[in-house]
This record gives sequence, C-alpha cells and structure tokens, in this order.
Amino acid sequence: MDATNELATLNDLTLTGVRIGDGTPSNVVIRNGRIHAIEEPGGAPQTPVWDASGLVMLPGLVDLHTHLREPGGEESETISTGTRAAAAGGFTDIFAMANTSPVTDSVQRWEAVVEASRGASARVHPVGAITMGLEGRALTPIRALAEAGATLFSDDGKCVDDAGLVRAAMRLAASSNSVIAQHAQHGQLAGNGQINEGHASATTNLQPWPGVAEETVIARDAILAAETGAHLHVCHVSTARSVEVVRWAKSQGWPVTAEVTPHHLLLTDELAALGDTRYKVNPPLRNTHDVMALRDALVDGTIDAVGTDHAPHARRLKDRPWCEAAFGMTGIETALAVVAQVFEDLGALSWDAVSARMSTAPAAIGRISHLAGRPLRAGEQATFTLVNPSASWTMTDDTYSKSANTPFLNSVFSKKVIATAIGGRLTHGAELFQNQTKGN
Repeated sequence: MDATNELATLNDLTLTGVRIGDGTPSNVVIRNGRIHAIEEPGGAPQTPVWDASGLVMLPGLVDLHTHLREPGGEESETISTGTRAAAAGGFTDIFAMANTSPVTDSVQRWEAVVEASRGASARVHPVGAITMGLEGRALTPIRALAEAGATLFSDDGKCVDDAGLVRAAMRLAASSNSVIAQHAQHGQLAGNGQINEGHASATTNLQPWPGVAEETVIARDAILAAETGAHLHVCHVSTARSVEVVRWAKSQGWPVTAEVTPHHLLLTDELAALGDTRYKVNPPLRNTHDVMALRDALVDGTIDAVGTDHAPHARRLKDRPWCEAAFGMTGIETALAVVAQVFEDLGALSWDAVSARMSTAPAAIGRISHLAGRPLRAGEQATFTLVNPSASWTMTDDTYSKSANTPFLNSVFSKKVIATAIGGRLTHGAELFQNQTKGN
C-alpha cells in the first residue's frame, strides 16, 4: 500500500449518527481541529455532514511498544512507513523502542528521533535505553534524557539482568517521574530458547524457552519497584504465572503495570510448532492455558494495556530455518481487530473497555495523558479513530508497513479501523471524507 501521509483536515464538519464508545448515536461537530459540540441527532446541522451511522468513535489509540527500526534498520521499516501503518491501525501515538542502530541511549540520539518524526502519520515518543548500547553494563543518562522529554526507558529486545543496575535505574526513574519498561527474560533461564517449553519443544526438538525465565524477573523487579517507588511497566506478559505475579504486586499497592500483545491473546504454541517462522516471536507463543489467563487478565484490568510489539523484518530475515530466523511479528494494523475479537469471544465486548486498554491506560503509563487518551467531548482536540464494528475483512500481505511478517495473514476479522485523526488532521481514511461529505 502507498505509505504517503494523508493531510486532509476536518474543519466545519458534522459526523452524524456516530457512537462515542458505548454511547448512543450522536452528531459530533468538528471545527478548527477540535470537537466543537456533541449533539443529539435530529437537529439541522449548521455545517456539511458526513454520515457516520453505525460507526464507533474512540480516542486515538496509543501503543507503548513499537519498533520503527529507523535509524539503522530501514530495510525492514522506516518512521514514515511505520507511522503510516500505525495510523491505519487507529494509533495516533506510538512509543518507539530504543533498539535501533545506533541505540537511543543519549539525549542527542533521542532528539534525532524526535526530529526525524516531525510530520509523521503518528506522534512518535522515543523510548530511551536503560543501559548504554543495550549491553546491560552501564546506565544511560536517564535523568538528562528525562529532562529532554523521555518518559519511558527500556532495553527491549534484551533484559536488564543485573539487579543492581535495575535498582539504580529505578531510583533515577523515580526521581524524574519516568517509567522503567522491562523486557522480562532471565538470560540464564531462557538460554538459547527457541519455542515454548512443553509439548511444543518436545515435538519439535527445539531449545525450550521456559515461562519461569519471564516470571522470576517480573517478581524481582516488582519488589525493586516497591523498594524504590519507581513505576515498573512489564512488557509483553505471556504466561499465566506472570499474570499472577502482576496481580499479587498490584494487590500490595506497588507501582506496577503490564501490557500484553495482540498475538499472545490469540495465538498458541501449536502454531509455532508447525515451523512457520511467522510465528517465531520473543517471548514465544505460549499454550492455551496461558492464552486464556492473559485474556481474562486483560478484561478484568490486571493487565493494563495492549502493546503491539510491532516488530517488522525484511523478508530475508524471516525466510530462514527456524533457529536462524529473526524473532518478531508485525501487528500494529491488526491490533484493534484482534483485541475487539478477544473481548467479543469472552462475551465482554465494550468499546469503552477497549479504549481504556488501548488508549487511556497506555497514555497514562507513558505520561502523555495531556496529549492522548483523552475523553471525546466538546473542547477537546479532534484526535480519534473511527471503527466499523461490523466490517468483515481479510488481512493480506498488502500492508502499510514496509514488512509483511504478520502472523494473521488470511485471517478474517469483523471490526475495522476506517479513519484516524490527530487534531482534526486525517492521517488515515481521508478519501472516505472527500468522497462522502455533502453540504446542508
């Protein structure tokens, strides 16, 4: 698909019959990039109208966990293509992980990503690395990065195994109102793991990757968060016992939040055992028991947010024997469809709950609630995503992302993002408004 930015701006327009979250149909008047009014249907609109009957409007989605690959990995993704894919998925704000080349481990490099992202299809919030070069030996200038504007710090792709370094990083984060986002993967326990430990590893003879490698790090870091007062955010929780550790930490009142990826909510290690490297991911796909625990935890709020862990890879990096192929999946364009399906499968579909997990909570965790995840009401910026809740569509490899390593190829979904806007500027779906807007 064409990755060109969509620049149409909504001015003096009324969206008629749209539902805001779980609300009743309303007319939403947009003027000068803001929501001017929310009115009951039936009156005579004072602006041109666009028929949004049957559609759902949500606050723009926020992704705490995106890999844009730029700088250094432009073969797989660029800021332009990655943010265009994000807009197509309904995201207005994304946090770009630091494992680029060079690593985002200095103020200068953090500012370079900010500058390179100007004018992109989504607002990019660079994540600062916790350790220099992601090597787990020396801390980055966390306080200086926080003063520059960084709010989230992570060595994602690698775990900071050294408890002393994690403790020191947390102390710095606590004093600068920033967040430590840990990739929970104990190096010695995970080893050279390739696939979930259990039936999948036994039937494939691949190196097993035990869940305990994740669970022990979460438990350790939760205690360190309690001791330092720092906000610990756990990236891509993948096991039932991880859920219980997070639930226990929260019951103690400790400053711990967690995210889950869409693929860990829908896919199991039975697919990975087939040997298709599209299903090779870090952490690995787990068993059905784990998947069901993750689903329940997302619905009941134990897991706070959905983080896509959108990890694009050029075809040559995935089309290899399993042990040589790169870990990772794309997922930012299908995230909302997957999450809505999970809620619906559990008989708990609520658009307010979906937006809480995909917009409000991640915005709060990432310290950008002044920009994103805000309620859609009069006076607020017109920053939103429009969803067709009854659109049957099939995921293909014709994506806005530069890479096509999606695990959902040929999957059929029933909810679809059709438009996204930031401050009234359409970043996705402009052609719909241009084709259907009509005068009074």
